[in-house]
Amino acid sequence: MSHPSPLSSIASGIKFGTDGWRGVIAADFTFDRLKLVAPIAAQVLADTYGSTTQSRLVIVGYDRRFLSEEFAQATAEAVCMAGFDVLLSDRYAPTPAFSWAAKQFNALGALVITASHNPGKYSGLKIKSAFGGSVPPSVTQQVEARLAEPLAATATPGKLEMFNPWLGYCEGLRPKVNIAAIREAIQQGRLTVFADVMHGAAAGGLAQLLEVPIHEINSDRDPLFEGGSPEPLPRYLTKLSEQVAQSHQGSTLTVGLAFDGDSDRIAAMDSQGNFLSSQILIPILIEHLVKHHNFQGEVVKTLSGSDLMPKVAALHGLSVFETAIGYKYIADRMLETQVLLGGEESGGIGYGTHIPERDALLSALYVLEAIVQFGADLSDLYCQLQQRCEFISEYDRIDLPLANMEARARLLHQLQTQPLTEVAGRKVIDCNPLDGYKLRLADQSWLLIRFSGTEPVLRLYCEAATLETVHATLNWAKAWADKA
Repeated sequence: MSHPSPLSSIASGIKFGTDGWRGVIAADFTFDRLKLVAPIAAQVLADTYGSTTQSRLVIVGYDRRFLSEEFAQATAEAVCMAGFDVLLSDRYAPTPAFSWAAKQFNALGALVITASHNPGKYSGLKIKSAFGGSVPPSVTQQVEARLAEPLAATATPGKLEMFNPWLGYCEGLRPKVNIAAIREAIQQGRLTVFADVMHGAAAGGLAQLLEVPIHEINSDRDPLFEGGSPEPLPRYLTKLSEQVAQSHQGSTLTVGLAFDGDSDRIAAMDSQGNFLSSQILIPILIEHLVKHHNFQGEVVKTLSGSDLMPKVAALHGLSVFETAIGYKYIADRMLETQVLLGGEESGGIGYGTHIPERDALLSALYVLEAIVQFGADLSDLYCQLQQRCEFISEYDRIDLPLANMEARARLLHQLQTQPLTEVAGRKVIDCNPLDGYKLRLADQSWLLIRFSGTEPVLRLYCEAATLETVHATLNWAKAWADKA
């Protein structure tokens, strides 16, 4: 009777998803697996980008999770033993800072220890390209395919040096916005800024960029993230909402900003402590970048993005390109054409004047600049845009756990063989199958039904004229899924 080799057992636990390999620390994400995959990832980066960069350098960085420094050290040493030079971060930093460093230092790419917004028991590895964005799926597929034949140590190991990633990152971001105007507004008391860094890698970031203190909460390192997830969603941001609302006074502009665990996704709070997702921030940012920066280019949105985005783009004669859900599709488009902005409803926003990477701290700077230059609260800016576009809407989504993958297959089969013709009493007038099933209804509201590719989860998204209609539609979809 044959037994699987220890190596195949180690390799079988390494699976790359939409943005890296993630797993439960000590169960799935282990030092042995990391030391196996890291040199292979470096070699695939060399095969992919080596002819362009003429480089043997790899950036290695990490977030603030449990054992992140140790995982990064092991990664750096394994990559060096395979003959590559390594710049290893001497401190935690946002994932976009390591993407920026890859481009800044003409490296083959970056290997970043992070599990982004996942709960504290997870860690992960993101592979970033030489051009400063996520690598395409073809690269991670090559990495997985080569796991059965690990690289041997070379007779001439590479050099390992340390660096501070914040220095070049801050130098790269500051010229993109009017830092002086934001700083002056804060110092004069016209703008009060709160930031919830959710115990993650954005800690200290805004103060470094602005070179002036702000009100930062959850700055301490907590690898358990208070028992939740470092994800900028309302249920995790109660403290931020309360502090913003309590501090707001009179005509002072007050804003709350929230960052996920590795600082590539953002959300905000208006002066009353109301949660503002990127569905609201993106239309404001389009208006700001055109009006105050005179930027041009295509607006890229995912299928779940608000209908207000193309309407604001139309005000300025900008074209819109719609992608499947996942920032990698936006990044691909950013490499193909001139893009003003690309964003997803889950908080990832990137800019054509930057690397093709979502970057929450740069988004935060643009949001602050918009507030200062418009001289208005975020919700007021949003309402003005709705009125100009004659489009008022509300949005929400729910992630519905299913009993098992068989239940998922049943629902998918039903959608394929018995298309929905009516939703919550409204006729379906169009179905877009780009990513799941986006059903446009007779009243111009829409419902998007998508399935997770890796787990039994049904994702339901809806935009409609009122929150009551949104929730009625989502409840209808939930009941439909329960019956099927």
